[in-house]
Amino acid sequence: MTPKFISDLREKVGPDHLLWLPGVNAVVVDQRNHVLLQMRSDTREWSLLSGILDPGEQPAAGVVREVREETGVEVVPECLVSVTVSPPVRHPHGDRAQYLELTFRCRPADDAQEAYAADDESLQVAWFAPDGLPHMRSRVRERIELALSGRTTAWFTPPVAEHVVQG
Repeated sequence: MTPKFISDLREKVGPDHLLWLPGVNAVVVDQRNHVLLQMRSDTREWSLLSGILDPGEQPAAGVVREVREETGVEVVPECLVSVTVSPPVRHPHGDRAQYLELTFRCRPADDAQEAYAADDESLQVAWFAPDGLPHMRSRVRERIELALSGRTTAWFTPPVAEHVVQG
């Protein structure tokens, strides 16, 4: 579901204006080291649980909210895994956007929780062993690998040194 603040903005700028939006992604890992994924209803692809931050929302609170809304699972964010930028996308409904992607490794607050497709953004949700992940985009797989790597610092694209012209 498109947040109201995005719908309001789209009324003013239209669907062709590329919006720069902050987003959160969750790599939810349970006690068996299995990863919770969703099959997205818009693309029919397996992917991370994700969403747009509301204005003023803290990223860790946003990732908890998104996982709960999409799967019914309460999670505890453990660490920031990566900070990346998505390629520009055109969503199936026509809107163009590009996302600052904050990916968190999370664990279920209670491993007895049942995950289910809790809203219309997911066709299904399921737990997968790392060696049994379904087909997905390479960018998604890379963030899962980072979350499972044991790193304690976030990965980010290193800055490119600017070429300085001397006159």
